[in-house]
Amino acid sequence: MVEDVPSPIDLRAQADARAWKAAASARPGRAQMLDAFVSELLKAKPSNILELGSGPGFLAERLLNALPNVSYSALDFSTAMHDLARARLGDRARQVNWIERDFRRAGWSRGLPKFSAIVTLQAVHELRHKSRAAELHASARAHLTPGGAYLMCDHWCGDAGMTNSDLYMSLDEHAAALSSAGFDNIELVMRAGTLAFFRATS
Repeated sequence: MVEDVPSPIDLRAQADARAWKAAASARPGRAQMLDAFVSELLKAKPSNILELGSGPGFLAERLLNALPNVSYSALDFSTAMHDLARARLGDRARQVNWIERDFRRAGWSRGLPKFSAIVTLQAVHELRHKSRAAELHASARAHLTPGGAYLMCDHWCGDAGMTNSDLYMSLDEHAAALSSAGFDNIELVMRAGTLAFFRATS
């Protein structure tokens, strides 16, 4: 069994969740990635969206502003993060299906419907080892409608990127994990800072 790469914070703790929120909002490349998600989904026009590792609601806020009639499900393992997201979204929190589950656990997707888009921003590395990414991607793919889009953005490892090669994947490893999960059409949409944005369909 692969051992976890330890996390320096506990995202279930309110103080740590707030600290992560403050740090993430200022991270280089994050604003460009939020714009990229909006651009991709305005073209795709999904009827329903699942966000994996939805955190404090940065992406949900942007997508619900751009697609106000979409059905949105936010999945996160942290009550603290859901609380921050609800506060951020205000009245719009009522149109979100809040799902508290840990996508590291077997059966995390059991009972979920199919989605026309599944999105995830800076959450895949919270699997705490890169070897688990393909399994997560495969579970996501199983819950996409035919032609649905999987939009995945996470840190990448390499020159000018992150340095922990157990936790973070190179750009080629990201693409390989998506391919191993059964996605046929995989494109690196953009890079900004240490983040890379991939679009995959099957």
